[in-house]
Amino acid sequence: MKIDFANLKYQHALYQDEIEQAILKVVRNCNFIMGEEVQEFEKHLEHFTKVTYAITCSSGTDALLLAMMALDITPGDEIITTPFTFIATSETMALLGVKPVFSDIDEKTYTLDPLKIEEKITSKTKAIMPVSLYGQPADMDAIQNLADAYRLKVIIDGAQSFGSTCKGRSDSALGDISCTSFFPAKPLGCYGDGGAVFTNDEHLASKLKSLRVHGQTKRYYHAYIGLGGRLDTIQAAILNVKLKYYEKDLDLRQNVAKQYTQALQEIPNVTLPFLSQNTTSAWAQYSIRVHNRDVVQEQLKRAEIPTAVHYPVPLHLQECFRYLAYQQGDFPIAERIAQEIISLPMNPYITSEEIAYIAHTLREAIIDH
Repeated sequence: MKIDFANLKYQHALYQDEIEQAILKVVRNCNFIMGEEVQEFEKHLEHFTKVTYAITCSSGTDALLLAMMALDITPGDEIITTPFTFIATSETMALLGVKPVFSDIDEKTYTLDPLKIEEKITSKTKAIMPVSLYGQPADMDAIQNLADAYRLKVIIDGAQSFGSTCKGRSDSALGDISCTSFFPAKPLGCYGDGGAVFTNDEHLASKLKSLRVHGQTKRYYHAYIGLGGRLDTIQAAILNVKLKYYEKDLDLRQNVAKQYTQALQEIPNVTLPFLSQNTTSAWAQYSIRVHNRDVVQEQLKRAEIPTAVHYPVPLHLQECFRYLAYQQGDFPIAERIAQEIISLPMNPYITSEEIAYIAHTLREAIIDH
């Protein structure tokens, strides 16, 4: 049995006619930049998330850049964030001359531990950037309360979590600005790069719209230093189609996650994903922890079961952040999780038979070693 990790071909086949007609319409109209499909998609995002303003952009990475720029975060400022995430979270800070200040994670959720943030706050701290890892929001009530107490901004890196909720609210509606990605392998993915920023603040929304077109307020008049960060019309057209079916896909992801948990819960020495009370996950990944990861990964590979490691080296130990002078042992929970984490195939279309096969193979890999 050969299993597809993300199953993008199958998903395209489901919506092929609609998607290809939508692409063809854009091509025939030749309105490739900021065409009507972009505004249409933003309206659909606002309806889906119940956020006042959705502003699309060229990638999840650019969404983070735009968010920091809109909040006037400048060189020398500090932002507290997690070391256990994709590099874009802190890479974008470094590009703006901002200092990433890492804080360790919660051992169960793998998201920022609110109890460890306060000691990192200095006079230079301007924001907290929690990451909704693997599809699950961080403890946003505690983080927001801390931010309010210290008058800090909150930027949510929700690149993996579009469609997740916290106490019934979309994680796109939390914080000062929430960001997401439509990279193809994300729960809602386009056919290239794409992203969005969300806010309920009218001033921030206006500024974000300007920043993504080089700081323009009208053609060739620039109020800000911005960037070329627009979502192209073809990607918006694709996403307009896929968003129509996204609730169904989210439900299917929930079902796949439940089946995984049921199938794997009796396997010894395997730590399953933990879902916080009052939150839902978009299940971008189904990530477990094992002690003999390399051996397990190799045995699954021989059985044609693809896996991934998100993420093998915490950011504070990456060569590019050596200038921050962190050391091994500074964030022991993130370091331990990074050595044990492994992501199993996760998409809405995994069958019960495939999950049973994965569980059987995983059990053999664990017990044999």
